[in-house]
Amino acid sequence: MLAGPPNDSVVIPEALARLIDGRPYEAVWLNGIGGWTVRVEEVASSVFVKWAPRSFGDDLANEIERLRWASTRLRVPIVLDSGSNDDGSWFFSRDLHGESAVSAKWQLDPVTASTAIGRGLRALHDTLDVDSCPFEWSLPGRRRGVEQRFHEGLLRDHVFGWELEGLRIGDAMDELRETPDDDLVVCHGDACAPNTLLDDTGAWTAHTDLGRLGVGDRWADLAVASWSTVWNYGPGWEATVYDAYEIEPNVPKIRYYRLLWDLE
Repeated sequence: MLAGPPNDSVVIPEALARLIDGRPYEAVWLNGIGGWTVRVEEVASSVFVKWAPRSFGDDLANEIERLRWASTRLRVPIVLDSGSNDDGSWFFSRDLHGESAVSAKWQLDPVTASTAIGRGLRALHDTLDVDSCPFEWSLPGRRRGVEQRFHEGLLRDHVFGWELEGLRIGDAMDELRETPDDDLVVCHGDACAPNTLLDDTGAWTAHTDLGRLGVGDRWADLAVASWSTVWNYGPGWEATVYDAYEIEPNVPKIRYYRLLWDLE
């Protein structure tokens, strides 16, 4: 299942409905493992609730911890309340009053959206301090996870996505075992287009979905952020991300980190 805004026929889980507790709401996102993000109307404003089902093992504790660290430095969701039970885990956060870069409005204006993605990612990398960051999104750790999946036979029938199409898994693993030089920053960890918010003028305003935030190579973020413009807007917008970030594309690293992402 692909992540995206749910259609009207999809019913929210009962456990999430209990958290909403009869208040007016709008379901804004449904991810590939059955996790939801919902805007809930309060008396004077609105809040968001993010919920993940226990059955998929996606505990939101890691994201909550990262949000609390990053929110003192950068505009990200402010955690107001959180919890977990046998059904799943959740947190409530303050409304950031921005619109996702893949909303209907910004899909019609990919140059503005791609520019915001690049500028927002550069701001995140420049603002968050590597030395004080307690979290990692390191190449060795990520590569160990892929190696484990490979040796367990879980990648035997892997079908590579766009740009990597036709690559054989053995050749892919050989490529992955090479180690590029590090250019360390605090990475977003999931810098795909939906996770940048824009204001009404088209400027980036905040970042969301920070469950993998940690120290890693800046190209681990850039490769995926630019790639996601192809998935969301069509070909032709990758260079806009690099230009807005103010960097020349590092073609070998772009391929490397896209390959790693595809195999995770």
